[in-house]
Parts: sequence; C-alpha cells; structure tokens
Amino acid sequence: QVQLMESGGGSVQAGGSLRLSCVASGYRNNYHSIGWFRQGAGKEREGVGTLHSDGTTTYADSVKGRFTISKDNAENTLYLQMNSLKPEDTAIYYCAAISTVLARQIGLDGGSWSRFAFWGQGTQVTVSS
Repeated sequence: QVQLMESGGGSVQAGGSLRLSCVASGYRNNYHSIGWFRQGAGKEREGVGTLHSDGTTTYADSVKGRFTISKDNAENTLYLQMNSLKPEDTAIYYCAAISTVLARQIGLDGGSWSRFAFWGQGTQVTVSS
C-alpha cells in the first residue's frame, strides 16, 4: 500500500515559481513511477509528468521546459518544480504512484492512472495574471 501526501501549493503571480512536494510511504524506488497530475475547475484531470523507477522523466507538452520532477530518495520525497507559471496552470495538483511497467503502457492518461494508481489528496495552485 502506497500513501502519498502533497504540499507546497499556494497563490503566485504569473511568471513566478512554486515547488510542490509529495511524501511517499510504501513507495519503492526500483518499482514505482510517480506521476504528477492536475485538475482545473470544470476540467478533466490531466497528466503533467512522470518520474520512472529508472530515473527517466516524461512531461506534457504544456509544461515542458517549465516544470521539473525530481526526488530525494533519502527523504522518500518527490518534487514538482514549477517555473514561469501561467494562469492556465491553476489547478489542484496530485501525485500518484503506479508500477513503472504499467506507467510506460498508459503514459499520462489520467483515466488509466485513476483506475490503477495510489493517489494523494491534492494541493491547490493558483496563478494570477
């Protein structure tokens, strides 16, 4: 059983930065991928990026070059560094864990992750113009 807890959300002006944290228990570095997702008001959940167990990352085109996923193995904590934030980045951000084997099959499809992954409770990010 993997348990996840996000933190670090808040309000920021456009162009600013935030770093979200995801503390994971029961997470295995050599087995699980971590995905970051977001859901804006009235929108479907969308994938932001993933960090696989081999250290490789993937990002949605909408955040590529602005967002970076990393992890601190000693602290069992994963991070989403968000730079050059835009108002359209406003959403609740979630981290989720799933096996890397499955993550590579389903990519950033939020629906599939919703069915198979462990999820945190989310943290709100608001970007004002």
